[in-house]
Amino acid sequence: MSKKIAARLPVEEAEANRLATWAFGLFVLAIAVVALIALEVPAKLGHAAGEAIGDAGFRVRSVAVHGTRRMDPGPIYRMTLDQRTTALPLVDVAAIRQRLLGFGWVKDARVSRRYPDTLVVDIVERSPAALWQDGQRLSLIDAEGVVLDKVPVSRMPDLPLLIGQGANLHARFLDKLLDQAPMIKAQLVSASWVGQRRWDLAVQTGEVIALPEGEAAAAKALAKFAQKDKSAGLLGRGIERFDLRIPGKMIARLPREPGEPIIPETASES
Repeated sequence: MSKKIAARLPVEEAEANRLATWAFGLFVLAIAVVALIALEVPAKLGHAAGEAIGDAGFRVRSVAVHGTRRMDPGPIYRMTLDQRTTALPLVDVAAIRQRLLGFGWVKDARVSRRYPDTLVVDIVERSPAALWQDGQRLSLIDAEGVVLDKVPVSRMPDLPLLIGQGANLHARFLDKLLDQAPMIKAQLVSASWVGQRRWDLAVQTGEVIALPEGEAAAAKALAKFAQKDKSAGLLGRGIERFDLRIPGKMIARLPREPGEPIIPETASES
């Protein structure tokens, strides 16, 4: 049969046999490779080679951390050194980076090997922008509302205070809103996220500015209030609260002594 097949081919019989032998050899080699992969032999050989390189002096002996200004670098060192092996070629730098990104302070990170014995960690920190109070918990957050760290009341930094459940998630909206009223932003003491839908702003002169729901409505109301404050000096005159929730109107609430009859709030066109 093989002679008949060889006769049909445009080559000599010996050449046909040689081709058949090569084909069979490649087939056996392919089967062997599949078997080795199934038995994880390449991975084991690679691991053994990596350990051998480590034994030759290429093991992690130090960690160089760059870019930490505010965060505690201690956890970074502990996490980086917490590896299954100290052989430098086998350290999973991608896995370390992913773990580092789980820290609130870490906006980005790069982990690299520096032979013969050092892991280098470059950190891009987030910048604190405000404090967030949710119930009894006080946290430091960045401009995007990402929680950076817990803050003890005794060590509160001089930053605006956002109050209320979910307030941190709307920090970017608030910052954008206040950018349109820089004089109000400069006087802001705290901002309360009310009913998961709108802001109450407390300023240094003691007043509260109640903004309407919705970004567009709040921006329009605050811009008009800021213009009127600039021209007429609304803040610092003893008024307790400015309610801007009704479109086109501003309701001012005056303070009263305990037991004093409630005086109707004064409304004006805004």
